[in-house]
Amino acid sequence: MLFRDSAAAVAAECHSGALFFRLTEQFVHVHGHKPGSSEVRSWERSIPVLAGALNDAGLGQVEMLLEYGLPLNSKRADAVLAGIHPKTGLPSYVIVELKQWSSAEPDDDDPSLCRIDSYAHAVLNPVDQVRGYCEYLISFNGALSDHPERVHGAAYLHNATEFGVSGLFEAEQDQYGQLFTGARRADFMDFLRTELGPQSGAAAADALVNGKIGPSKQLMAVAAQEVREREQFVLLDEQRIAYRTVLNAVRRAKQSDHKEVVIVTGGPGTGKSVIALSLLGELYRQGTTALHATGSSSFTTTMRKVAGARKREVKDLFKYFNSFMTAERNALDVLICDEAHRIRETSANRYTPASNRTGKAQIEELIDAARVPVFLLDEHQVVRPGEMGTVAEIRAAADAKGLTCQVVPLDSQFRCGGSDAYLRWVVRLLGLEPGGPVTWEPDGKMHLIVADSPQEMEAFLNERRSQGYSARLSAGYCWKWTKKVPPGAALPADVSVGEWERPWNVFGDRSVGGAPQAALWATDPAGFGQVGCVYTAQGFEYDWSGVIVGPDLVWRGDRWVTDRSASQDPVFKRSTPDADVDRLIRNTYKVLLTRGMIGTVVYSTDARTRQKLRDVSGTTSSFTAV
Repeated sequence: MLFRDSAAAVAAECHSGALFFRLTEQFVHVHGHKPGSSEVRSWERSIPVLAGALNDAGLGQVEMLLEYGLPLNSKRADAVLAGIHPKTGLPSYVIVELKQWSSAEPDDDDPSLCRIDSYAHAVLNPVDQVRGYCEYLISFNGALSDHPERVHGAAYLHNATEFGVSGLFEAEQDQYGQLFTGARRADFMDFLRTELGPQSGAAAADALVNGKIGPSKQLMAVAAQEVREREQFVLLDEQRIAYRTVLNAVRRAKQSDHKEVVIVTGGPGTGKSVIALSLLGELYRQGTTALHATGSSSFTTTMRKVAGARKREVKDLFKYFNSFMTAERNALDVLICDEAHRIRETSANRYTPASNRTGKAQIEELIDAARVPVFLLDEHQVVRPGEMGTVAEIRAAADAKGLTCQVVPLDSQFRCGGSDAYLRWVVRLLGLEPGGPVTWEPDGKMHLIVADSPQEMEAFLNERRSQGYSARLSAGYCWKWTKKVPPGAALPADVSVGEWERPWNVFGDRSVGGAPQAALWATDPAGFGQVGCVYTAQGFEYDWSGVIVGPDLVWRGDRWVTDRSASQDPVFKRSTPDADVDRLIRNTYKVLLTRGMIGTVVYSTDARTRQKLRDVSGTTSSFTAV
């Protein structure tokens, strides 16, 4: 929050011009740099309009909380109005989104979106925008979580005419989202008088500002039902040890008011994500505030879809690692960092606003965010330069803060048919553990097949799909990827091996020609038919996995040779050392080769490498291992 005072005082400050200097000064204090000229201009044009409406409505003593930051989020509401309800005498709040738009029209496909001449892309309808702010604050501010009826939302397009924005009224309007234009100023003032009385709103504002930050009790109950009460989450042996270790750490942290770090480490399929979701549900059942975070767009999107399928608000429990740049220290009891091998050196990227560039390491941000930060990771799944989620790095960060750090290893695994032998075969094959490749000896749990061609591989997987099994085909990042596909056009067949051609999975968060968005490639049945990469496959599993080993990894003589020039992965920069590229390419294929629950079919584009794969698969010809 950049500024708070009564509507009468804000109007006086606007009139003198002092308010905008004070807002700028506070912005610099909070964010470390000056606000952009467009932001200052919006303050100068919109805040006086809102303050004027309040004073003209006889609500000069209502408190205005300007640029109010949403908890655990970098978003800010333009204004939160705090006062006393004229009928109940209880605290009452109105969140207002201010827009200078003079005209806008709804998007053809979705009334929740709208089109503005000055924007190249569709933007959220301000009614939906303010509704989201209301629902988010109710879910995460203790002053509101038990009293959702005290919150109302309004979008005020004070420069708009009825004709200019008439289509925006098609969006659903309710308690948390109503739309007003400059032409309906009188209606807006009536709305404000309905929700706010003339008394001082200082006490109501204090209650909001001092509200405990964290998921609400209602949200916890929903999460417990949606996440915890799923019978597939049965924890065994060291999984339960890890689970109990975290719960015990939480108990100690509460009893003695201290922090400690827990690391859970294990290979693919050892149940790290099951532990994470079980913890999330159990912690909410206990009334403990917790969030789940990952560094993977695909993984987080899927978690939101699965766990929040019936309750939209549950989706807000699933965050990204870079969501905590501006989080209050120890605002959470527990932060569950799943897929923690994807932690990066910093949360900032080229799109990060300067206001959020804290200079802190991402590991430090995550540790600071909760009293018990939990990291679940597999060090062999680091596949991008800059990923640094290792036990050593997390231990070092904890030690630097003087924190206790417990490490719980997971040995048993449930991916690859529960075949520990297959996982050992993969890491030995790729040289990720010493000793060199060994010949695969079938153990009755996992099937391994070497294909002679991608056509043969795809036909085999299709046959398994016809029998009711799930299957996906993935490849090393060795072909260019067409990122922009014109509307109505088919996905281009970028992955080409001889006469066989298939498209990469969709790039981005929209479906194309029936193919699902990138984040759902591994879980949507329509994902078969596109070739996935490590970034869409990591963290997921399916019955049968087809893997194309590209020219970036070939067998020569008695060893693997990585060819960075054959990689099309944009994360490899000229400055990325050869040794890092070598390790990351091998880790990439380790991820791809361990997605299958029943079997893996592998094909190499290089003839000598195919022969090596046949030799170590224990077969002389393809498709004899099933």
